[in-house]
Amino acid sequence: MPVSPQEMGRRLRAARESCGMTQEDVARRLGVSRPTVAQMELGNRASTSIELDKLAYLFGRDIREFVADSFEEEDALAVLFRAEPEIANHEDVADSLRACIALGREVTNLEGLLGIDRDLAGAVTYEVVAPRSRWDAIQQGERAAEQERRRVGLGWAPAPPLPELLETQGVRTGIVDLPEEISGITISNQSAGLFIVANRQHAPARRRFSFAHEYAHVLFDRRMKGIVTRSSDRDELVEVRANAFAAAFLMPPEGIRQFVNALGKGQPSRAIAQVFDEAGAVQAEGRAAPGSQDIQLYDVVHLAHYFGVSRLAALFRLRNLKLLTQAELDEMKSADEGGYGLELARLLNLPDVEEADSADGFRHRVLNMGLEAYRRELISRSKLGELASLLSMDNEEIQKLLRQAGLPDGN
Repeated sequence: MPVSPQEMGRRLRAARESCGMTQEDVARRLGVSRPTVAQMELGNRASTSIELDKLAYLFGRDIREFVADSFEEEDALAVLFRAEPEIANHEDVADSLRACIALGREVTNLEGLLGIDRDLAGAVTYEVVAPRSRWDAIQQGERAAEQERRRVGLGWAPAPPLPELLETQGVRTGIVDLPEEISGITISNQSAGLFIVANRQHAPARRRFSFAHEYAHVLFDRRMKGIVTRSSDRDELVEVRANAFAAAFLMPPEGIRQFVNALGKGQPSRAIAQVFDEAGAVQAEGRAAPGSQDIQLYDVVHLAHYFGVSRLAALFRLRNLKLLTQAELDEMKSADEGGYGLELARLLNLPDVEEADSADGFRHRVLNMGLEAYRRELISRSKLGELASLLSMDNEEIQKLLRQAGLPDGN
């Protein structure tokens, strides 16, 4: 049954208000007057198809939601904007998140056209009781990290670039310019799917940690629809749990110990062993040379590079695993802050996290599916161009891509 003008107006008003936008905000983005927007919301003035498409994008919605039989008045982006007015009022940030949602929705549509069942490779959910203390939160995070590593077949090896790994679990990723205090955002959207966004302003190693942190929110907290991770909230139990998960997922205990042992370190300074032959036992004692087991800053630099984390994250992980004393951590942390760690990394030719972990989300997947849908004539050349524009590709780039793929341009 067609949606009446009055019902369409009500839906537009509800979508606007749920995003915390005023009629003036909408009018400015549409290029019309505020009274025109008011008339649309009253049902006295119909929206054109172009206007409705712009409004859907502005509200982070699929245009089909406005003409469907039923209408959900709040979605993930609306919840996020209402809870975080700083983000909603920061136009560049809000637009970046809208673009992510729009791109995720296009991927979902392409998956449907190509017959790809995204539920076959979806992220699991870890159902646990709410942590009652920081210790509970840490234990939950570390246990889940161990289970998740085992589930995705990582063993004790360093994790691959996280955008690629997360994509295999049905989680979209993006990199967006965010305020300094915000390291990441997790969004659960019905039509766009699960989305993780990391802060472009942060260093690659920190972004990698943020992806792992937000993945914990996907596994534990997706019912919340929208989660913003701020450094000022690190004491909250869900954030403690997510940080514990990220550290254990990126730096598994056994992997750390194997790495340190391969350096000839990490063993007790004094060890005792007994050999038993049913009749009795023979005891032997071994002592390491004084200072030979002490981990040095250059070891930390090497370890951080190997696991793709910051030197600071590596230091705290070593401390938590009791491979460093608090005094040793404090001393090396101070040295690293003084620039010694960075200089050691340069001299040892151990650069920070590679750009593979800084790739702009799932761009390659969007292009691959778009080309495949175009090859099968499931989408038009103009639709392929729309997808390319969402990826900031111009017409010349898409023409070159089609030539390289051996597909007709169709223009």
